[in-house]
Amino acid sequence: MPIASPRLRTALLSLILPAASLLAGPAAAHPHVWVVAKAEIDYAEGGKVTGIRHAWTFDAAYSAFITQGLDKNGDGKLAPDELAGLAAENTANLAEFGYFTKLKVAGREQAFAEPAEPRMALEGGALTLSFLLPLKNPAAQGRGVVALEVYDPTYFVAFSLAEGADAARLAGAPGGCAATVTRPKPDEAKTADAAKPGMTEAFFEALTAASNFGVQFANRVIVACP
Repeated sequence: MPIASPRLRTALLSLILPAASLLAGPAAAHPHVWVVAKAEIDYAEGGKVTGIRHAWTFDAAYSAFITQGLDKNGDGKLAPDELAGLAAENTANLAEFGYFTKLKVAGREQAFAEPAEPRMALEGGALTLSFLLPLKNPAAQGRGVVALEVYDPTYFVAFSLAEGADAARLAGAPGGCAATVTRPKPDEAKTADAAKPGMTEAFFEALTAASNFGVQFANRVIVACP
């Protein structure tokens, strides 16, 4: 079951909209899934960027919804092997949305190879998906910058970078490289929830992976090296 498929949207709406109608009406229309994200930018020898390691922790409601029926042995717990199929399927289906990831190295947008090492873990009622997103071709940063953006163009999923130093890490980067995190401003993050005129559920359902609506809510990591 993909994270943002039309089937999942329909299923989630059937769960969310009745509750939303009891709150603020249309103001609760979007988004439907919330993710706290961490990213690690991986480097190889010579200072080339090789990929991104993502770790996305989903909100409790989505976590409960997506893991229904996965406790095969009925012990009340979800072991990594019971989540392995879901992790692989979700990660593969992210391709439709560009893995919710844009990366530029020295000003050039990078293409990604197929994701690897998909894993899921459930802790404290929150499901975390982690995977490696390799670049098709390792890219030399040189004196340029690495610019990473994580967001959903349709704003069905709301991403926010975790607090703390591990929100954006560098692995194997040349000495002196440093990452700077930029999060959406609080007022920007509430734009969709404010239900401006025209921002109905139909408006959001019409958005596609090619839409640029969600970029205003992008989380950004900029890496500069001496």
